[in-house]
Amino acid sequence: MSATEQQSGQGAAIAPDNIEASEARQMDLAVGGQALIEGVMMRSPAYMAMAVRTPDGRIVVRKKIFKSVMRKLPFLNIPVVRGGIHLIESMTLGIDALMFSADQATSEDRVDQKKASFWDTVMMWGTIAFSFALSMGLFFYVPILLTDLVVPASEGSLVWNVVDGIFRVTMFVAYLLLVSKLPDMARVFEYHGAEHKSIHAFENGKSLDADGARDYTTLHPRCGTSFLFFVMLISIVVFSFLGRPEDIPDRLQRLAFVPLIGGLAYEAIKLSGKYAKAWFLKPVILPGLMLQKITTSQPDDDQLTVSMAALRAVLTPESDDFQERVYFDMPDGNNAEENDSKADAEVGESA
Repeated sequence: MSATEQQSGQGAAIAPDNIEASEARQMDLAVGGQALIEGVMMRSPAYMAMAVRTPDGRIVVRKKIFKSVMRKLPFLNIPVVRGGIHLIESMTLGIDALMFSADQATSEDRVDQKKASFWDTVMMWGTIAFSFALSMGLFFYVPILLTDLVVPASEGSLVWNVVDGIFRVTMFVAYLLLVSKLPDMARVFEYHGAEHKSIHAFENGKSLDADGARDYTTLHPRCGTSFLFFVMLISIVVFSFLGRPEDIPDRLQRLAFVPLIGGLAYEAIKLSGKYAKAWFLKPVILPGLMLQKITTSQPDDDQLTVSMAALRAVLTPESDDFQERVYFDMPDGNNAEENDSKADAEVGESA
């Protein structure tokens, strides 16, 4: 099964050839992903790619070169520190991917990339800032207030921080259950499941299509949901050393330790992925996997096909001068001429 060349009035955007399972095993790349709006983003050490199902049923892929700052500055690739850097990179790439998927999944007019206006950019970052502030209030400050109401002043730091952690985990699980009932988020969670199945297929050397991924679980030990569980678990331990916060400066002081907690959680996730089958780690990994039963759902074959389009893209080598391009992925090769005539000048390619 090979990808099809998609012609347009302005030239051709060519989908990468499919990678065989044996080639995938030999590459031994660490791949990860993120569910998008009607799509999936995948990232390898060299590339990132977003695949999105457009309203007319086609799959548009945007592939970009990716080089982590830790590859440019190897001295930063040390335990704990690299976790914070990875989080910042993931957030930046994830926001860009979400904006692209929202644009493509709702647009009837194009698949080429348009520059966001100044006000679009302001609105985007304003929304991100508001969401961050809301999450800090809901999962950080509110649990502190509730814990102060429940735990007597005579109790020690350990008890206070354990109760604080229980409140935080409870609110997080309740939040996930609530948003999972929203129709739009239910679709995102299905693509989340497709992302995990695709990565399982790659890691086990299966064919990079829906057939290769269909039978795998939607749960994966390196998932961001599991990462957040580790964040909450580790925060209980770290915050216990800070004592019981008595005033606002004490509470704000805890924010300074969030990068440390994130770095430790990142190392925990790496160990979970590497030693997922070790019996002594299974009790630690299990709660995160159970949370994924909320944030992932069974995808259909169309969603698996979208996820695999992104995965094949990041596994396909490009020329040295490659920077970015956008193209249609047509894995079945059906109705190529019909799709060519519909595409007109929609597909954009940039160098």
